[in-house]
Amino acid sequence: MKRTALAGLFISAVMLASPVFAAETVPAKDDLCAINLQSIENAMATSGQTSENTADDIKAGYEKAKKEQASGDDKACISTTTQLLQRIQDNNKGGDDGK
Repeated sequence: MKRTALAGLFISAVMLASPVFAAETVPAKDDLCAINLQSIENAMATSGQTSENTADDIKAGYEKAKKEQASGDDKACISTTTQLLQRIQDNNKGGDDGK
C-alpha cells in the first residue's frame, strides 16, 4: 500500500513539474537565423563527400546568409539558411534536388 501511495505521489510530482520544463520559448527570428547558420557550419565540417559544385554552392549560400544577417534582414537569412539545410539534408540522403 505504501508503494502505491509513494508511486502515485511521485507520478503526481512529475506531472506537475513537466510543464515547467517543457515550456521552452519559440526562438526569435534572429536566433533562428543564427541557429541555422551554426547548423550549416556543423554540416559543412562533418559532411561526407560532396561534389565540388555542391560544396561551392553551399559555401556561397552560407556567405549570402551571413551578409543578410549582418544587414538585419532576418527573414531573408532564415529563408536562405532553410533552403541550404534542406539541400544539405537531401545531399546526405543521396537524393538530388534537381538543381
